[in-house]
Amino acid sequence: MKFKYVAKTKTGELQTGFIESQDRNSATSALVSHELAVLSLESADVPKWYEQFLNLFKRVSSTDLMVFTRQFATLLDAKISLGDSLKNLHRQTRNVALKEAVFDISADIEAGLSLSQALERHSAIFPDFYVNMVRSAEITGRMSEVMMFLADYLEKTQATSTKVRNAMIYPVVVIILLVGVMLVMVGFVFPKLIPVFEESNVELPLITKIIFAIGTFISNWWWLVLLASIAGAYFLVSYLKTKEGRVVLDEVLMKLPVFGTMLRKLYISRFAELTSVLIKGGTPIAQSLGIAGNTVGSFIYRDQILEIAEAVRQGQLMSQALEERQVYFPVLVSQMVSVGESTGKLEELLSRVSSFYTREVDDLVNNLVELIQPLLMVVIGVAVGILFASVLLPIFSLVQTF
Repeated sequence: MKFKYVAKTKTGELQTGFIESQDRNSATSALVSHELAVLSLESADVPKWYEQFLNLFKRVSSTDLMVFTRQFATLLDAKISLGDSLKNLHRQTRNVALKEAVFDISADIEAGLSLSQALERHSAIFPDFYVNMVRSAEITGRMSEVMMFLADYLEKTQATSTKVRNAMIYPVVVIILLVGVMLVMVGFVFPKLIPVFEESNVELPLITKIIFAIGTFISNWWWLVLLASIAGAYFLVSYLKTKEGRVVLDEVLMKLPVFGTMLRKLYISRFAELTSVLIKGGTPIAQSLGIAGNTVGSFIYRDQILEIAEAVRQGQLMSQALEERQVYFPVLVSQMVSVGESTGKLEELLSRVSSFYTREVDDLVNNLVELIQPLLMVVIGVAVGILFASVLLPIFSLVQTF
């Protein structure tokens, strides 16, 4: 079996890699023999299709993490010890995967690990941003404050994501219903009209011939269409799970009118806030950028931010690196960062950038439904018009022959 590990060396450096071993215990023993402290050890083998299906029910959603963090912050703010807080959370948590993780975290802390190290062993649930904020809290002794901030941040992020998702539900549902009705009409209703027009020897318009040909094919080969649709959906979803597929999807989404603009501003807002908070917590700028890039939620912006992080490591100013990427980061962002660098208030200026673009996203989301409704009406009108024209035109010609 192949395992991916995250471990720390004797000097405290973080090390990641892969190891081949018979089982998890053997892999752990091999790493320990090389004087590594194992923080995380996960199977790197590709799971079978049924395991992927079962994993869907073990997923920890952003809402679960948000509720957990808020409860954790409240318990710590009430001066309840870390160990007792985790035990209380273990009893209250309903999500099975998160409940198991909380139990493991509590056991690791009792064994001598810090909270950040225990969280780091569950990287699938707690992102790097979350772990680094906890690590900074351990250094400064402001754990309850940091957990309160994390709870507020996750709630705000969840609210923004919910707004965007809800704005898209209406048009997606309408389009799915429209496509379904059109398939039923074309595949099962219109073919019954073909004999009528054939008997009357009416010359069918081109649009009618095309619609009737499609309808005849669907009517005769509906099972093939169904299988092809399922297979196509499966391969599309599988492709979109790859890095190349995610990049292609990001490019397509960001080129859409209105929606693409909203996504760009959403990613910039996340990038600015994540970087601001990490720098404020004492994380070096380059490392903050690296964490923000892996957390921002877009493969395109992730690659751009990681390039900026590398440029900062090589001595370039963050504002200069941003200015070179104006396609993804408007001039306002680089100018605000430049002011922050010159005044020594980089985290404060980044926070202002985040607030500005968050308001922009909120305004776009609020207007999105109003913009989509007339567009949907046009699309529906054109689709219905084509369907009815394909039937009414030959009927009109038939009436004229009498």
